[in-house]
Amino acid sequence: MIGQVQIRRKTGGGGVMDELIERLADKAGLEKAVAGKSVGIILSFLRSEGPTAHVQALIDSIPGADAAIASADSSRSTLGRLMGGGVMAVGTKLMGLGLGMGDIQKLARELFHIGREKIGVERMNEIIAGTPGLRQFT
Repeated sequence: MIGQVQIRRKTGGGGVMDELIERLADKAGLEKAVAGKSVGIILSFLRSEGPTAHVQALIDSIPGADAAIASADSSRSTLGRLMGGGVMAVGTKLMGLGLGMGDIQKLARELFHIGREKIGVERMNEIIAGTPGLRQFT
């Protein structure tokens, strides 16, 4: 549970992020540590590639999201750096955690569902539509 411990330490407590990670782990059938790292990777991708205002609203609605992003960004693998950015690099990073395409789709769908709860359907749909390559995971 290294990823989850790092997030707790940086946010000063579990709370909402722990609940989100637990929910994602349960719905996607993943270990909590993998789900935690995956959240950071996906949110980092959205921050760099998605519609800025809507993505920031999503990040702001999830206490601990900034710490998860920072953790994902600090642990970028050499392969991830070579891949550059974009949805292919995210897929490579998530596969590096042991996820298959089916796992990634389940994880993304549940994260988007949570996003709709947090910032509303319209904003979340604009994030999905406005982020290159993201629609394939919905």
